[in-house]
Amino acid sequence: MKNKIKASKPHIGIFGRRNFGKSSLINVLTDQDIAIVSSKAGTTTDPVKKSIEIFGVGPTVIIDTAGIDDKSELGKKRVEKTIEVITTIDLAILVIINNIFGDFEENLIAEFKKYEIPYFIIHNKSDLKKINFEKKQEIKKKFNVDILNFSNKKSKNLNEIINLIVKNFPPTIYKKPKLIEDLIKKDDIILLIMPIDSETPEGRIILPEVQLIRNILDNHSVGIVLQETEIENFFKKNPIKPKLAITDSQVFDTANKLIPKEIPLTSFSVILAREKGNFEEYIKGTPYISKLKDGDKVLIMESCTHQISCEDIGRYKLPAWIKDFTKKKLDFEVVAGLKKLRCEITDYAMVIQCGACVITEKQLKNRLNLAIKKNIPCAVFEKKVW
Repeated sequence: MKNKIKASKPHIGIFGRRNFGKSSLINVLTDQDIAIVSSKAGTTTDPVKKSIEIFGVGPTVIIDTAGIDDKSELGKKRVEKTIEVITTIDLAILVIINNIFGDFEENLIAEFKKYEIPYFIIHNKSDLKKINFEKKQEIKKKFNVDILNFSNKKSKNLNEIINLIVKNFPPTIYKKPKLIEDLIKKDDIILLIMPIDSETPEGRIILPEVQLIRNILDNHSVGIVLQETEIENFFKKNPIKPKLAITDSQVFDTANKLIPKEIPLTSFSVILAREKGNFEEYIKGTPYISKLKDGDKVLIMESCTHQISCEDIGRYKLPAWIKDFTKKKLDFEVVAGLKKLRCEITDYAMVIQCGACVITEKQLKNRLNLAIKKNIPCAVFEKKVW
C-alpha cells in the first residue's frame, strides 16, 4: 500500500488533555524533538506540524495540538485551534493516562464522529500505570475503538501504534488520483493550454498542470503543451487531432473559439474538481450564478496561501467576470488556506471553491460540507498555485 499515489499527504492529529504526553508521543513517532516537552501543563499552545514517512502509508503530516482541558482565557482560544484541526485531518489519536476518561474525551470523540474522522486511543505513560481491564472494556463497549497501552520511555510497542495508524486510516488516502485516466487511452494526444502571466512562477509551471502532465505520462499518452497565443498556428500547421484539450480557465473563451468543435474542451479546475471535490454539487450549484441578486455576499475559498497580484484569478479576475456576467452589485469575500470563516456560512448566497490541488480530499470535503448541509450553492474555480 505504501506505493500508492496520493493527491496530498494524509494528516494525523494527536489530541488529549494537558500534560498527557501528546508532545512526547509526536517526538517518539518522528524520532525528533519536534514538540517542546515540559512537566508544566499547557506547554503546547498552537498546533505543531511535522511531515514523516510511515511504512504502510507513505509521507504523512502529524499534528500536535494544545490540551483540550485548558479553561484559561487564552486557553479557550487554544482549544478552538485544537477543534479546528479536526476538520483538516484524516485520522485522530486520542491520548489518555491514569485511566482518566470523561467529558473532555467524549466531547472530542463526538467531534471526530461529526467529521467522520477515524480514531484510536493510546493510554500513555503506561510505565507508571496501565489502563485497567474494566475501564478498557467500558470504553471499547461504548465506542468500539482500539485502545493501546504505551510508554514514551519504553517505545518497544511503537510498531503497534504504526499498525493501528495503517489499520484505521480511511481507504480514500490510498486512492490513486484518476484525473483523466478514464477519459484517455494509450497513445491518445492531449492538448494542454497553459498561459504564462505574472502569477506563473519563474522557471516553473503550476501544480495542477504538473499533475496533469504526470497523469498523461502514467497512462502512456502524449501531451502537447502550448500557450493560448499558439493555438491558432498549431491547428493551421499540424494535422494532429487531440483526443482532449484542457485549458486554464482564464483563457477558456479564447480556447473555445480556436479549438475545433469536435475536440472536447475542459479546464484544469474542472478536472481537479471532478477528482477531489463534490462534483455533483458543483454541477448543481454553478447555474445559481445567474440567480445572484444585488447585495448578495459570495464566498471565495482558496486552498493555498500566496502573494497577490493584479492578475490573481480568485481575488480579481473571478469577481470581475461574475459581476460582468450577472450585472449585479455583489460583495465578495476571500478566505485563504484553511482559515476559519469570518461570518456564518448562512451569510453567503454562494460558495466558490478553488480546484484544491494543495489540500487533502478530506479537508476539501469538510470545507464544502459547511455549505452543502445548509443548501448553499457551490461552484469551482481554478487557482494558480505552485
